[in-house]
Order: sequence, then structure tokens, then C-alpha cells
Amino acid sequence: MNSTTFNIEERTALLCAQLAATAVERDKAGGHAAAERELIHDSGLLTLAIPQQYGGLGQDWRTVLRVVRRVAAVDSSLAHLFAFQHLQVASIIFFGSAKQQEELLTRTVQERWFWGNALNPADNRSRAVERDGGIVVSGLKSFCSGARGADRLLVSAHTETGKFLVGAIPADRAGVEIDTDWDAIGQRQTDSGTVRFKDVFIAQDELLLEPGPNSTPYASLRAGLAQSILVNIYLGLAHGAFEAARDYTLTRRRPWVNSDVDSAAHDPYLLQRFAELWLQLRTATVFADTAADQLDVAWKKGGALTAEERGAVAVAVVEAKVLAHRASLDIGTQLFDVAGAGATHAALGLDRFWRNARTHTLHDPLDYKLRDLGNWALNGIYPTPTSYS
Repeated sequence: MNSTTFNIEERTALLCAQLAATAVERDKAGGHAAAERELIHDSGLLTLAIPQQYGGLGQDWRTVLRVVRRVAAVDSSLAHLFAFQHLQVASIIFFGSAKQQEELLTRTVQERWFWGNALNPADNRSRAVERDGGIVVSGLKSFCSGARGADRLLVSAHTETGKFLVGAIPADRAGVEIDTDWDAIGQRQTDSGTVRFKDVFIAQDELLLEPGPNSTPYASLRAGLAQSILVNIYLGLAHGAFEAARDYTLTRRRPWVNSDVDSAAHDPYLLQRFAELWLQLRTATVFADTAADQLDVAWKKGGALTAEERGAVAVAVVEAKVLAHRASLDIGTQLFDVAGAGATHAALGLDRFWRNARTHTLHDPLDYKLRDLGNWALNGIYPTPTSYS
């Protein structure tokens, strides 16, 4: 794909408009968004993070994450699936050999692969046993976002000795069973259910190199990218909730009977509320962009990245994560305070912003992010590299 003629802004705007047209209805229905996944395919945006040498658009992470944020503002479930495509692509770059990168990423572009996730490092119920020419995996993985309908999966398992392995396999590999058991209050179209492995063979050349948070500072940067993706999904939800509150207040809310103003837009208490929401949203946005810039600098260093440089990125991402987490929940809640009782009408679906934020922000505990940040602020100690920090 020719990146010089590909207009990311136009493609993103079109995709957002297409998803927004049915977002409320689909959020209520839940289930698998097959047609909308095709819209993402057709947008060409799935190749944003794939280097140009493999046929992709070769964009930096700030660009990719801003697209994730914009999509999340209208449909955070599909933004999640879209973002996880880029996380899997990055995982191949972080962990794969040069040969694996060339083959897998080139085929991702040429064959329009949509990648799903069956890697969840917090779920160690999948076990690997070595066999001639590879491993055999059995067990379960939960929260496997995007597995249903995927062309390829990243799969992780632990050996009996505790070694962490990651493989890249076809989603229809014999023994892979993808359940439809995702039934949360939010993020209802992420297909984040269970994947079952029944003696699934993964060949040696399908196993990626150096997985895990403690192999090299560069490989451990994957956690920073994963957290940055969450930052921008949360921030997108906050932006979406803010715009919904603003639109409803300007077009549908009547002034309160004791306000002595002729328009809700001139109510002094609403003006104060919107000022507070705007400051919260603006602060979270600035910190998210700063973290993305630092991530890009670290990414470009590759294997030369030091532990201290990696630690600085981790701190920036933690700062952004805390602010985006709080903004998504607070603005999703205060949307109703500023818009009023009429905004609770079920047909409007305005509760989806809070439900989606509440569901997704439980991905990993905020208290541990604050612990890491406090340890840096007080003791000058960088967050310990893990799959979540």
C-alpha cells in the first residue's frame, strides 16, 4: 500500500462515521460484529503499524494510538479489536525473528489477516508439552479479545518448568475451540471470551523468540504499548462521553426552572461543570500524547534501549493510564449530571460510555498503577517490568 497516497485522516473519519451509525443498536445487541470487522478491513487501517518494507503503512505509535482513540469515541468495542491488531503486529516485531517478521507481516498485508488474542499472561491455564518439532498446547485462555472471526492468533502457554512461550498460528488450527461466552456489561462486541486448546500442535518455527517481560528492555516495552492502547481506548470513551454531553445539552436540554436563563447553554452551573470536565479531558489528552511520543522514541531505539529509558516510558504511561482511567469513568458518569433526566432514555444509549469504561478499566487494578507511580515519585524507582507495567 502506498503510504504517500493513503489519507489516514479521511479513512479514519469514514470508518468512525460507519461505526457510529449503528453503534447504539449493536452495543445493546452484543455478539459478533462481523460486518463491522469487514469495515475495518476495508478501511486499510489494519496495516498502520506494519513497516513499509513489508507492505504496511509504517506509521509511528502516536498516529496509531490517535486513530484508536478516535474510533473508541464512537465504538470502543471495535476500537479494542482494531487496537489489538496492532498489538499483535508489534508482538511479532518485539519477539519474532527476522524471518518470522518478514513472513507474518507480509502475509498480514497481502492476505488481509485480522489477528486475534489468545495470549492473556494473567491466565496460566494453558500448558505446553514439548514434542518433536514443536510443542502441544492444552488448556484454557480467558479474555481472548478478537479471537472469534480472526485469521491468526497469538497464543501463549507455560511449560512444566514455567517457561513462557508464544506462538503465532492459524485461528482454525485443529484443536482450537473459540467459545462465545463473553457476556459483560460493557465492551459487548469484543469477543473477549474463552479459547480452549485440545492438543494443539505449534511448530518450532511458529514459536516467537524472547517473549515475556524480563528478556530485554526492548522486548519488555510491549507492556508499555499494551497499556498505551488501553490509555487511548479510555481516553476515546472520555471524548465520546464529553461530546455526547455537549451535544445533548446544546440541542435538547431545557433550562432549569429556577435558573433565570433562557438556554441551558447559559446556565452558570452547567458552564462550571463543563469547564471541570474539559480540564480533566484536556489533561488526560496531553499526558496520553506525551506518553505516546516517549514510546515512539523508545521503539526506534530497538535493541539499544536501556532499562532506564524503558523505565521512563513506563512512568509516562502510568501517568497517562491513571488520568485516562479516571476521565473515562468520571465523564461517563457526569454526562447525565449535565444532560439531565432526559438523557437516560434507553434509546439514546448514552449509558454505553460508562458501561464500556467500567468494564475495560478493570483490566488491571488502578491501585497498582498508583503504587508504581508513588514508588517513582517518592523513591525514584521505576516500575518493575511485568506484562502489565
